[in-house]
This record gives sequence, C-alpha cells and structure tokens, in this order.
Amino acid sequence: MSHKYAGGCEHVHTHSDHNPIDNHTCHCSVCKRVTAQPTTHVVFFNYEDLSVDNVAGLKRQPFNSENPNGPLELCTCAKCGKPIMLDDKQHRIRAIVPNLMGYESKNLPATYHAFYDPATGVPRPSDGRPVHAGLRPDFVWPASA
Repeated sequence: MSHKYAGGCEHVHTHSDHNPIDNHTCHCSVCKRVTAQPTTHVVFFNYEDLSVDNVAGLKRQPFNSENPNGPLELCTCAKCGKPIMLDDKQHRIRAIVPNLMGYESKNLPATYHAFYDPATGVPRPSDGRPVHAGLRPDFVWPASA
C-alpha cells in the first residue's frame, strides 16, 4: 500500500497519510550535534499521524545528550543503526529529518528557519523564508495523544 509520506529502513518503516504540522530548517546546537549538519531540515507530525510498523525494532536514546530527561528520544533501527524518527515521550509529536530518515525532502519543504542565533556568527539566511529565534510564533504544541 502506498502512503503520502514514507521512510525508515528495511527493518523499520514509518509513514503518514496526513500532512505535517511543521516544516523548518533548524539552526539549533542540538540538531547540529546530533546530525553533524550545519542546518537540519526537520518535519513535525502529530504523534498519532506518523505510524511505525516495528516499534520493538527501535533503539531509543535521548535526543539531547545535555538534557537526557528531555521529552524527545532519537529512535534508530536496532539492526542497522539508521535513524528512524524522533519520538516524543509526551506523545505530542513525532519528527523526521527527511534526508537522514528515508523521506523525500522535496515532498516536505521547509517553510521557515528556526532557532537562528546571530551570536553564532553564521550569516542570517537569505533565501526568502522567514527566520525565527525559535519555532514559528504561531506554532502550538499539540496536546498529548
């Protein structure tokens, strides 16, 4: 069966037939540390809108090693080690990084820049998309599922 959005690896598959609730290019230090990328394209789905076919096949670790009790867990495949998703222990969102988690980035374009900090010395993005110091001002965290 075909899904609107699908990713994962050969052992663990994720998919959604719902549109994401947020698409951004992240400039935060945590994403930089975890992905080793200068910026990270991040897509949030409502928790129940992103399905996982083999939850038992996931290895979980804190997303932010400097805040190990934080709400997000990085889930990787227990067999091959590929990153699969970020899972929210509060069951509000599930997030994916398209270029690392088997999704087509072009089908989930980022609409703004999040967590940009001019103090880092990185030039302000000039691609025409809005730039924010955090998530977009109108973003509201969903209630726990």
